[in-house]
Amino acid sequence: MTSPDNAGTDNTAAAPKPAAKDPWDLPDVSGLVVGVLGGTGDQGRGLAYRLARAGQKVIIGSRAVERAETAAAELGLGIEGAENAECARRSDVVIVAVPWDGHAKTLEALGKELAGKLVVDCVNPLGFDKKGAYAIKPEEGSAAEQAAALLPDARVTAAFHHLSAVLLQDVSIEEIDTDVMVLGESRADTDIVQALAGRIPGMRGVFAGRLRNAHQVESLVANLISVNRRYKAHAGLRVTDV
Repeated sequence: MTSPDNAGTDNTAAAPKPAAKDPWDLPDVSGLVVGVLGGTGDQGRGLAYRLARAGQKVIIGSRAVERAETAAAELGLGIEGAENAECARRSDVVIVAVPWDGHAKTLEALGKELAGKLVVDCVNPLGFDKKGAYAIKPEEGSAAEQAAALLPDARVTAAFHHLSAVLLQDVSIEEIDTDVMVLGESRADTDIVQALAGRIPGMRGVFAGRLRNAHQVESLVANLISVNRRYKAHAGLRVTDV
């Protein structure tokens, strides 16, 4: 009880603050099933191949189950093919790697299947003309924010934007020397995506903010395309001092 002559005085020793969480203390994601929507395209195939090669269980999704099964058979490594809805239902984490012009339509059709799922959007809204690639800004702000608006019951994150499909699919390359910028609203979810990126040798997932910052991350791909064309390269990114 506080008496009148010690009111406002707290003689109790302050409890020590808990130690800050190590940002590189990431969860074990080895048992998660990863679905890749758009897994028959170059980027999707490359991500499916790299994750499966690292030991992850992977399912490729496509609008046509035959295309998904053919791509899975070509890649091997235990990868399975399924129609998009089945891929979403069977997966714990779903990577969206569809073309930008099919992004909204694909997600609108999968709201039920993706409810409660961790969704990783890696779509880059880009246009091309005779001057090269340029960024498109969706009404929602970014592809990832469009996904979040279309999938209110999913846990949407953004990652894997800056990876070369050529390097991802090159079976002779053991490691891919790059960082993956990961964005999302829940640190627990972004930790999972960072951990998935870290399963691929040479790759590291780095937390890069909330989904409202996804537009500039998606847009940077236009700059990387210009770099690659000028220098005949397959450029990626490294974040220094972290």
